[in-house]
Amino acid sequence: MRQERIVFVHGSGSFGAAAWRTQHVLAGTYDCLFLRRHGFDPVAPPVPTDFGADVQIVVEALGSGGHLVAASQGAVSAMMAAVDRPELVWSLTLAEPACLSLTRELPATRTHIELVSNLFARRWELDDEAFLSEFVSLLYGVPATRPVTALARRGAARLKLQAPPWEAPLSIVPGVPTMVLTGGWEPMYEEVAAFLASTGAAHHQLGGGHKPLDTPEGMQYLREFLEHHGGKA
Repeated sequence: MRQERIVFVHGSGSFGAAAWRTQHVLAGTYDCLFLRRHGFDPVAPPVPTDFGADVQIVVEALGSGGHLVAASQGAVSAMMAAVDRPELVWSLTLAEPACLSLTRELPATRTHIELVSNLFARRWELDDEAFLSEFVSLLYGVPATRPVTALARRGAARLKLQAPPWEAPLSIVPGVPTMVLTGGWEPMYEEVAAFLASTGAAHHQLGGGHKPLDTPEGMQYLREFLEHHGGKA
């Protein structure tokens, strides 16, 4: 019997295996694929978001079926893939999902959109570093680290090209076991989690800020969720 597959879908920062350092330990038990979404490349120039291309990458990685684990903006393409091909997704774990098109009319999400949409409207007037600094300040309340390496500068350029997550064509995932983990620090993510819980998802609020899956509790919840919905290989 082959190892069960887990497909990991990163957010807007680190990508590939670098985005999942805490989850590498699962590679001893599972067939782990750490994706690079469309336009995320360590060398090639960044390109704008392509939700359809992201979905294709996720579906191809699932092969004949497996588990999906996604963080932040990666949850958008993971959910879209699960809607398109639910028969391939044995379980769906979303850490701090930025699925804002589902909750755009709710208070915390609406406030965030009003705040950040102004930045996106002005992004072509700003250089990459200025956009990064203002984006990080708006989301986290701290100044961004100046990008000094070529990789960091590409990351800043890539961030400016990303489509706002509230523009994603999302809908509810039908019949796929779903778990949402949040850090309890940002009302917007709790609002998304509560919405998904109202549709049947399990929701666990943990510590860890924007990385609840990296906490010991988050990893324990993930292991148990994978085991409960596994055995289909």
